[in-house]
Amino acid sequence: MAADDLSAPLGQGKTRKRQRALPIAVPQATVGMLSLFVVLVAGWAMIADDPFGGEPMAIVSTAIVPTELAAANTTGKKPQAGSPSRPSTQAANERPNRYDGPPPEATAPPTAPAGRTITIIDGTSGKRQDVVIPASPADAKPTGLDPRLSEMTQHGPLPKVAADGSRASELYARPVKAIPGKPNAPRIAIVVGGLGIGATATGDALGKLPGPVTLALTPYGGNLAELAARARNDGHEVLLQVPMEPFDYPDNDPGPQTLLTSLEAGQNVDRLQWLMSRFQGYVGIANFMGARFTSSDTALTPVLREAGQRGLIYFDDGASQRSVAGQIAGAYNIAFAKADLTIDAVPAPGDVERALSRLETMARERGVAVGVASALPVSIERIAKWAKAAEGRGILLVPISAVVKQKPEDRRRTSENKQ
Repeated sequence: MAADDLSAPLGQGKTRKRQRALPIAVPQATVGMLSLFVVLVAGWAMIADDPFGGEPMAIVSTAIVPTELAAANTTGKKPQAGSPSRPSTQAANERPNRYDGPPPEATAPPTAPAGRTITIIDGTSGKRQDVVIPASPADAKPTGLDPRLSEMTQHGPLPKVAADGSRASELYARPVKAIPGKPNAPRIAIVVGGLGIGATATGDALGKLPGPVTLALTPYGGNLAELAARARNDGHEVLLQVPMEPFDYPDNDPGPQTLLTSLEAGQNVDRLQWLMSRFQGYVGIANFMGARFTSSDTALTPVLREAGQRGLIYFDDGASQRSVAGQIAGAYNIAFAKADLTIDAVPAPGDVERALSRLETMARERGVAVGVASALPVSIERIAKWAKAAEGRGILLVPISAVVKQKPEDRRRTSENKQ
């Protein structure tokens, strides 16, 4: 190595290689390519005619099978020659498809379970409960509603008097079978109220009480139409309990749409119509509480007139000695009945039994007596037990329609006397 090389500054005396600079940096190229791609996609979206672009799609067969071919596939029969081929939807609108062959085993409907499950809502807590009501032979032939006795209103269907004069209190009344050899046997009618809310009480009443016992349903329970139909199919007459203002209202509140003395007549009638639309098939209405309301002639008269004009009975539970329902019913010729005794005023087994004995005594003295009870377990048990032996003691248990004042013949007689 030469001495000059050692003393010379580093890098001098050598030829440097010049690096060629790239005309475009790599990041700029990447951004440019992405921009070009976006422009191309946007342009294609603007030019292409695809209204469903970007949405998930599935391709299915839309072949229309004529009704006759569908039936042939099911029954194994060939369609008749010359039969027109229509789209299945059109044919279904014009006539129902019929299946003449036996159903395939895989699609055979399951056997219906015995009994019926009904959902009932507790009006105080809102709790929903299911109660299974055992099936009865009457389920095979359900008792239908007469369309002549119903009209559609803003609240729903309401009872009415038919064009031929037929009334719900007459057509929905249950027949009375006299005791053989005792056509003039003392008669007792018993009304059990407060049903339709408590699942256990309602199930017990429907399962244990005999048909002549009248059942009163509150308007707040679930499946009221089904409950009323089952009760009628089992031979019971049905009443609708109408909440009315007690003296300690609102501390003691019967429920929504309660009839109040502070409301105008039209408002109370409107509330009554709402309550009457909850279900159909009842022979009349009954007060639910209502000591203050039933003591007011001004408040009660429009309500009873509305019930009478719709062909219904009015039942007074007899709890208030100040009730003027009897006077109003007599003045306006309304079918009316009143309880003589509260069977479970003291809800103890011995007291209920003694009350039923007093009811028998009243019936023997007067010919007719009416008792009322709540849907308490002790009441249902004792009434059911008493009813089994009543006929043997010469007592005829009858529905409420059999003891009302102003029956159809009474109305005709009154009308004839006025003429």
